[in-house]
Amino acid sequence: MTECGCHAEASNEAQRRILRLALGLNATMFVVGLVAGLIAQSMGLIADSLDMLADACVYGVGLAAWARSAHFKASAAQLSGMLLLILGLSVLLGVVWRSVMGSHPEGGWMMGVALVALIVNATVLRLLGRFRQGEVHLRATWLLTRVDVIANGAVILSGVLVLWLHSSVPDLVIGAAIAVYVLKESVGILREAREAQIAAGATIAKL
Repeated sequence: MTECGCHAEASNEAQRRILRLALGLNATMFVVGLVAGLIAQSMGLIADSLDMLADACVYGVGLAAWARSAHFKASAAQLSGMLLLILGLSVLLGVVWRSVMGSHPEGGWMMGVALVALIVNATVLRLLGRFRQGEVHLRATWLLTRVDVIANGAVILSGVLVLWLHSSVPDLVIGAAIAVYVLKESVGILREAREAQIAAGATIAKL
């Protein structure tokens, strides 16, 4: 009896639904986090929200690459890494600007919004767990969401310190730390994408 492939097709559709849900949640939290970050003058929240925007873009790229070649998927992962690289550098510049111009972050806003974002990202991370050992463009989605969870916890901590110390320094430090961590993850994704591109090229050369 021949296999109809129905199970694999159903599984793929379930995974695509997860990516679409993750994209919608991250796009929503990007808007919420950015508006809250601007109101609260928090570089931590702004960095966190831009991270979510990058994730939403990566999920979209993952959906677009779903049924494409290995080389296309490696290129999609490379694009994800470049988005993170640009994000990290942008946040670092924002931190420098806030340091020079001054800011008065609101710790309560930071903790409240970051807690909501943490709940959302923890849920998405659990859903994306099946992608942890998947193809490079799908593994990138899990890695990026893991970054988000860590960043959310860091923003909550900085909010506590801002309220306790009555200082903007914890917010600036956390914003810079998130940026550095994002840059580190972007380098890792770009490295994996490059290795996948080389492997895909070798496969094509053998054909």
